[in-house]
Amino acid sequence: MTTSKHIELLQEMSIFVSVVNTGSFSKSARQLGVSPSSVSRAIKLLEQQLGVCLLQRTTRSLRLSETGRAVYERCTQLEQAAKDVISLCESYHQTAQGTVKIAAPKAVAHSLIHPNVMAFLGKFPNIDVHLVLDDNALDLIRDEIDILFKITNEPPQGLIGRSVMTIEHIVAASPKYLATHSIPTHPKELVQHSCIALGETDADAKWRFRKGTQKLTTPVSGRYKANHTRVRLDAALQGFGITSLPMFVSKDALASGDLIQVLPEWQFETHYSGELWMLYPATRHIPAKVSIFADFIVQRLTRGC
Repeated sequence: MTTSKHIELLQEMSIFVSVVNTGSFSKSARQLGVSPSSVSRAIKLLEQQLGVCLLQRTTRSLRLSETGRAVYERCTQLEQAAKDVISLCESYHQTAQGTVKIAAPKAVAHSLIHPNVMAFLGKFPNIDVHLVLDDNALDLIRDEIDILFKITNEPPQGLIGRSVMTIEHIVAASPKYLATHSIPTHPKELVQHSCIALGETDADAKWRFRKGTQKLTTPVSGRYKANHTRVRLDAALQGFGITSLPMFVSKDALASGDLIQVLPEWQFETHYSGELWMLYPATRHIPAKVSIFADFIVQRLTRGC
């Protein structure tokens, strides 16, 4: 039997239950909003497909056959199961409960998402959070992720979401380091400095800058490399050299004067800069737990909490 035939059979079974419950073709028709002839035709088709007589009809009444009674019991169970599924899904979408699995690049997760999770858990006691810190490309479906934070100016097709904030990257050093070294006035002068780079690939030792339409790449070197922003921040604060950092990681140290931005007129370009997007699968039925967390984190990040 084809899928369409299955659907027709389910519809006919539902009409059959309605006829039995109302005790009349005409009452059932009024309840369902169809013509009595449509109800009669559906019952005949159901009997033909099942190969049995379900209803014994007289001019004044209807009575279930022995087989019809057994079929009716099964049909009511099926109808109740359908109602339970609908109720379950409505509850699933309307009730804020369960676990929200979130994935984000390490620095974003550590500095932007994590600091707000405690407040979220306190406000929504029925929602748990599973935070995955990963700089690798993750798949929402394969990795069973509810919300993916991704730094990109071109969000992947097939996903929906919103831009949360702009991630800026800067180059900075401590006053201690700059007091004993010349302050660079041009990116090319960085070759004379100890630079704390990411160190994951050879390209990480080639820093890219832009000022207006002017672009350039300069090689850098240093005795220390680290693929974590907090580690590079700490090394820079201790005076080990000049490093690159996201603005959201360095802003407190900049405000306190423990860190000084160098080459401020030049924009540091990296794959870790651009728009921070919050993404989730394209569907009309977003679970309440997901939409609640999304609204909460956007509100917190946009107001800088």
